[in-house]
Amino acid sequence: MTRTPKRILIVVTNTPRYTTAGYRTGLWLGELTHFYDVVTEAGHDVTIASIDGGAVPLDPESLSAPMLKSGGTGERYADPDFMSLLDDTVRVADVAAEDFDAIYLTGGHGVMFDFPTSQALGALIADLDAQGKVVSAVCHGPAGLLAARREDGTPVIAGRKVTGFSWPEEKLAKRQDAVPFRLDEELKALGAKYSKALLPFKDNVVRDKNLITGQNPQSAQSVAKAVLKRLK
Repeated sequence: MTRTPKRILIVVTNTPRYTTAGYRTGLWLGELTHFYDVVTEAGHDVTIASIDGGAVPLDPESLSAPMLKSGGTGERYADPDFMSLLDDTVRVADVAAEDFDAIYLTGGHGVMFDFPTSQALGALIADLDAQGKVVSAVCHGPAGLLAARREDGTPVIAGRKVTGFSWPEEKLAKRQDAVPFRLDEELKALGAKYSKALLPFKDNVVRDKNLITGQNPQSAQSVAKAVLKRLK
């Protein structure tokens, strides 16, 4: 246990479905649990928030047998106390940057719809970044970085190294025709220096000072470890 716990805000989606297809979506559960377990075992305090507050939908694909067998996710899914944390989350607009030392943006395709359009999330990320606090995201979570602007209006990610769910991975997930945009292209359009691993679905974390991003669900634990290192 750490002597001085840090306060980490985890942000999740409220979006339960795609707009142009009948697929259901939501939070990719493992991207929450893998990160949560690492940082709480290190003694840090966690608050889970969502764009609108309230209940959090889960992406059914993240509840498949292989996913639940990964990194203790199944144990968390079976734990009513843990799952109750997703029943009534705080609203992003109701939290302040001053109350946290780090933010972590989870993925799941749902974030593609409500993260980039949230002015409250964009402002929160910009405030945390301006204070030099840790800004982290995984998989589709970097979609939340798109809304963040500095005081002069420039994107927070301009000129900075990032990663996120790649287009080859999107095609392998068979969601290329259902997502509202290409995450990699939108990040680059705002001046970010996007990169990806040579092979899809390989653990990949990119660090640029206080900005830490992971490429896919397999990267959540590594993002958490990088966040812990930065918090020290």
